[in-house]
Amino acid sequence: MTFEQLVTEPRHGHKETPMPHPNTPPATRKRLLVIEPMSSGLTLLGAARDLGLETVVFSHDAADRVVPEGARGEIDLFVAVDTNDPAALAETAAAVHARTPLSGVVSGSEFYVDAAARLAHLLGLAGQPIETAEAVRDKTLMRAMLAKAGIRIPRYAEVLTAADLDDAAETVGFPCVLKPAAGSGSIQVSRVEDSGQLESAYRTLAGHADFVFDQPEDGRALVEQYLVGPEYSVEGYVHQGRVTIVSITRKLLGPEPYFVELGHVVRADLGPDARSAIEEYTSAAVTCLGIALGPFHAELRLTNEGPVLIEVGARLAGDRIAELITLATGISLRHVMVASHVGLDPESAWPRALPVAEYAAVHFFTAPGLTTLSRIEGLNALERHPSVTEVRMYLGPGDAIPAARDLRCRLGHVIYTADSAEQEAELRALAAATVRFS
Repeated sequence: MTFEQLVTEPRHGHKETPMPHPNTPPATRKRLLVIEPMSSGLTLLGAARDLGLETVVFSHDAADRVVPEGARGEIDLFVAVDTNDPAALAETAAAVHARTPLSGVVSGSEFYVDAAARLAHLLGLAGQPIETAEAVRDKTLMRAMLAKAGIRIPRYAEVLTAADLDDAAETVGFPCVLKPAAGSGSIQVSRVEDSGQLESAYRTLAGHADFVFDQPEDGRALVEQYLVGPEYSVEGYVHQGRVTIVSITRKLLGPEPYFVELGHVVRADLGPDARSAIEEYTSAAVTCLGIALGPFHAELRLTNEGPVLIEVGARLAGDRIAELITLATGISLRHVMVASHVGLDPESAWPRALPVAEYAAVHFFTAPGLTTLSRIEGLNALERHPSVTEVRMYLGPGDAIPAARDLRCRLGHVIYTADSAEQEAELRALAAATVRFS
């Protein structure tokens, strides 16, 4: 089916819309396809524009898969298609590519990394190996690949139904962590202390109706060892087979049994031995999983036995971590990602900027105990602080506040820079005390 036929006779509800832009590049330039840009994925649109690329976006454009209106000015061609339908994605991508060839395909979120890899393979473009993309989206496959290579991982057991829980608990022991095999954002992740809690948590995981991006859970889960030690994320990229570590980020978590991320600090203060151990371990894991190009985001805990991986994503980090890295190092991973996937040299396509400060951090606002947000105070005062670069709210007066179980309980954030670890801690405390909710 040609592109014109697909537009006039949509088989999957596909609709294309050229987006007006005053500086739309000619069709001879490289074209980047972004699938469902959201969160940090939205920054890829501006990065593509910076590098002189045309941007094509595939989005369902409904429910919770909608590109914000403010981002649409960065898009040259917007295509409404069901991004959860592999056949629709493949047919639409082939039609778009046949009309004006695409140069690269990237996922704009965690949930479409494997879809982007399959489309890149279909169109003969650079991308992650399909096996790699599937492994970074499925924690069971990821664990199996790493274990086979002898890389340290948590004890774990796969759970397909409630009947598997007893055997899983015997393998792993208590306390343990239950999580969806293909989840993200700490949703349905919890620490459990005994068989009763494990069964209750699994019933909630397998039966909950609050699906993310209309992708229902299938009941597959991991029961894995609870790791004792501070948690970090490691950001970097792969180019021509070489792994480059850009940053080790300190993660600030809320109270257990949940693992809500309440903040991130770039850079983590670590001794040389610990830093070296984390970098070597992460590089080995990334290589083992076969991540071929572009940025990665790894999460791990530093235990008494050394670093132990929680997961790796073949994508930009969320939670504004990529922006923090630019502020503290001058390196733009969003430009690295775009360049990598369209055949440009990621290390020279975009100039490295001067760091703004030694440290950059994000603090997420929460309101434990509140179920409805009535009033917000102190935002203006915080915005005027010279170290603050951004303050943003996600919820406003009258909005319901979700329970503090995952990232959806966060009300907003502040990003700030600091010249020392002590100043960073002071600014975090100041932000928490300045902004008040009732």
